[in-house]
Amino acid sequence: MALTDIAVNFSSADDQSECVQHFTRLGDWVRFAASAMDAHQVFFGHGFESAWDESVFLCLRALDLNWDAPAEVLSATLLPRERRMLWSLIARRCLERMPTAYLLEEAWFCGEPFRVNPDVLIPRSPIAELIETHFTPWLQQSPGRILDLCTGSGCIGIAMARAFPDASVDLTDLSEAAVSIAVDNVDQKDLGYQVRVFQGDLFAALEDGTYDLIVANPPYVDEDDLDTMPAEFHHEPRLGLAAGPDGLELVHRILREAADYLSDDGWLVCEVGNSFGVLMTAYPEMNLIWPEFDRGGHGVFLVSASELRLNFK
Repeated sequence: MALTDIAVNFSSADDQSECVQHFTRLGDWVRFAASAMDAHQVFFGHGFESAWDESVFLCLRALDLNWDAPAEVLSATLLPRERRMLWSLIARRCLERMPTAYLLEEAWFCGEPFRVNPDVLIPRSPIAELIETHFTPWLQQSPGRILDLCTGSGCIGIAMARAFPDASVDLTDLSEAAVSIAVDNVDQKDLGYQVRVFQGDLFAALEDGTYDLIVANPPYVDEDDLDTMPAEFHHEPRLGLAAGPDGLELVHRILREAADYLSDDGWLVCEVGNSFGVLMTAYPEMNLIWPEFDRGGHGVFLVSASELRLNFK
């Protein structure tokens, strides 16, 4: 029997009534969500690798439970209103292809939650591993000033503020809506004494001075890839994804301009995803370092300030 033969009809009031009546335990809803996601062939590309993992997160966090709560919590009995809420969330995930992070307005990065909505990309960058290891072995000493370019929700910059508590951290983004979310996250983390948020085009909004570390996660999806991405990605802001014919529209600018904002021993870290091949072809003589990641991911390079100055005099 195919999954579609037993799939629930989210448009049917009878199916909703049957599920709300008979699915009384939290575990019932996790199982149901996983089955529904598989039956509707949703795409798992925003921090989850399987329907079960995403269903556990969706159901537990919707009920304000820790996503890594002990398995015994799945035996908990839910109130009818809690079941109706889960029905609605699961229906939107399956029918609208709305990512769970947007349904809950929450995504996790470097071990802590951040507020997100469709004005910002959902955090999922492998740069998290570099932050957790303090960018070793490339950074020889703790940075005094850090810049997070194209910050979106602010998660990368905030995570770096956690990793380097003595550093001052600036965040910048072109989108006013994204800046509003980043400011909200900075305030929620009570990091206003350490982190500042600017709105503007790349470096344009910044004050004078240089940075020991610049980390950028700019748009890097080329036009062909953007049109063929799964429906889930089309809920994300196009401004945060689209990067021209070669996927490097902003990256070219960052490479040309970054040296003016880096200290002598500074480093630029930049994510380009699947556009890494085009980048290497465009700059064959530049010494770009491509780290490997234990938890998966690719397309992140590091380049020193001296290398940038050598190539962009």
